[in-house]
Amino acid sequence: MRYFSIFILLVWAFSSQAQLLQDKTNFTRADTLRGSLRPERTDFDMLKYNLHLTINPQQKSISGYNEITFKVLEKQNIIQLDLFDNMKIDSIVFQGNRLKFNREFNAVFIDFEKKLKKGKTYDLQFYYYGNPIIAKNAPWDGGFVFNEDKNGNPWIAVAVQGTGASLWYPNKDHLSDEPDEAEIHLTVPEKLVAVSNGLITNVSKPENDYKTYSWKVSYPINNYNITVNIGDYVNFTDQFKDLKLDYWVLSYNLEKAKKQFEQVKPMMACFYEKIGEYPFKEDNFKLVETPYLGMEHQSAVAYGNKYRNGYLGTDMSGTGIGLKFDFIIIHEAGHEWFGNSVSVKDVADLWIHEGFTSYTEAIFVECEYGKEAALDYIHGLRRTIRNDRPLIGDYGVNHEGSGDMYYKGSNMLNTLRSLVEDDELWWDTFKDFHDTFKYQTITTADVVQFFNKALDKDLTAFFSQYLEFADIPKLVFRTDSETNSLEYKWEANVEDFDMPVEIDLGQETQWIFPNTKTWKQLELKMTDFEIKKKNFYIDVKYM
Repeated sequence: MRYFSIFILLVWAFSSQAQLLQDKTNFTRADTLRGSLRPERTDFDMLKYNLHLTINPQQKSISGYNEITFKVLEKQNIIQLDLFDNMKIDSIVFQGNRLKFNREFNAVFIDFEKKLKKGKTYDLQFYYYGNPIIAKNAPWDGGFVFNEDKNGNPWIAVAVQGTGASLWYPNKDHLSDEPDEAEIHLTVPEKLVAVSNGLITNVSKPENDYKTYSWKVSYPINNYNITVNIGDYVNFTDQFKDLKLDYWVLSYNLEKAKKQFEQVKPMMACFYEKIGEYPFKEDNFKLVETPYLGMEHQSAVAYGNKYRNGYLGTDMSGTGIGLKFDFIIIHEAGHEWFGNSVSVKDVADLWIHEGFTSYTEAIFVECEYGKEAALDYIHGLRRTIRNDRPLIGDYGVNHEGSGDMYYKGSNMLNTLRSLVEDDELWWDTFKDFHDTFKYQTITTADVVQFFNKALDKDLTAFFSQYLEFADIPKLVFRTDSETNSLEYKWEANVEDFDMPVEIDLGQETQWIFPNTKTWKQLELKMTDFEIKKKNFYIDVKYM
């Protein structure tokens, strides 16, 4: 009973990892301002964020400015940026002049007085300060973490996926618009080290007991992926092919980290083969030890699994396989391909981030232990699925789908692989999916269209059933009393759902082709075959 209770807590925690807006149905003006795309947002394109921040551990405060470079797409004199309303705005400066602005909830409407010229690039400086929200239990709620390590040194980090990057810095807080590059300059007490995304470009000399660490990102980046890590860090490096592996850990954990992070190289070998090269090679791959469990911060993956395998030392699949690897290393690094490189336009489609990334866990298992082990692992993870809500959320109101997006998403992809019935084609297609959409923001419609074309199948009903409805399809069997034959059909929400299923006859297999409209006959007894349940995420009902 104690084990079961711990397991339920872990399932709840993991399914809430992305700070999901669970079960929300009544949306407010604040939700619309955050989640919708209106001219004040769509008439300009973000090109660069250049953050200059001082972090004061004692006061738990931040202060500084973001220099924002943007291109005007349509003539506009008012634009919307976002910053949580508990943060104070000192001024917004444009071409040497202070601009007028109005705040509504967390939205900041900036008035340029005259319409900006279409096609022209501009800069503004957004000065602000304050005490950012402190997370109660990061990463499951968004905010800063002001902790101390075991030696009493400040240990500071931030995680804001779902909650929003505007919790701590001004930006266009919508997933559809990623800056093409970023710089992050962090001024911290001189005894501490500040680590952020990308490559370190400079460390200033101490001044007034503070020094500045400068980092540069040379790829498009999600707003929530920009991060801050401050602590008594030491650095060591490794190499995989032409990719630098860059590790920042607390000084007293150096030897543990050197041993545990050896898992990165076989992971990279696997992902290179099955998904493609690491998408941010110029920025290196980085793991940074954090006071919370983990987060997929681009080229600065947050690691807090305490140098042990599994998820918090537990195997969520219940198979034992999950204890053979460090979940946080594999899962969060998988996000570099899905979530960071391939990103979504609206948080309603976040299943693309989490479903594809959760599938990378099974990919790693397959590379290391074989396909049957991967099927066992992904099948075992079904016990975490609740089928409570659709995987797709409501568009335009900053609303995410069900926490099932992780393992219902990965089981859906495993089902799709089974339908392909050609592993070489599957891996070529999977790799091509990432290559086609890397450094882009996409939608569910883009995913469906891609696989329809790549696999030459109409998978619209398939994706609709698994993504748009809480229930999974149910394969129903009954015996016809007159002919004593076995009949079967689908029960599904999608009227034209007609996914074929492979059954095991012992020495061979056979495909059956149910639909939702007619009962079909099967010249077998129920005892003569078995549904290949590891390959297909379905319910089975016997009447």
